[in-house]
Amino acid sequence: MKLYVACLVLFVVAAACAKPADRKTYTSKYDNIDIDRILNNDRILANYIKCLLDEGPCTAEGRELKKTLPDALATECSKCNDRQKTTADKVIRHLVNKKAKEWDRLAKKYDPKGEYQKRYDTQFRSVTA
Repeated sequence: MKLYVACLVLFVVAAACAKPADRKTYTSKYDNIDIDRILNNDRILANYIKCLLDEGPCTAEGRELKKTLPDALATECSKCNDRQKTTADKVIRHLVNKKAKEWDRLAKKYDPKGEYQKRYDTQFRSVTA
């Protein structure tokens, strides 16, 4: 689940999903963001992570992510489109394999009781395999 949480965290950062109350899906405005550029640039990635952990300033996208992430976790990303789900998977894999310490910190903040980890256990194992 930690993988899924991190994936959703950075996916939402990458997608900067804004969800008005009456929308059934997250905005696709940021679907074409260059996620590889973010993941491969330690400075940019660290800034997003600091924002999510309340350790640094946030961009507009980061602020929106912090508002949207709990909903994305609670709804199992049901409002995500296919591209957003693919991006989330990519982010999770990157964090787990290359930024494990940051992954653990994000999971601790966004899933302190391990509730989502239990729910997403199957996906968690498939991502880490």
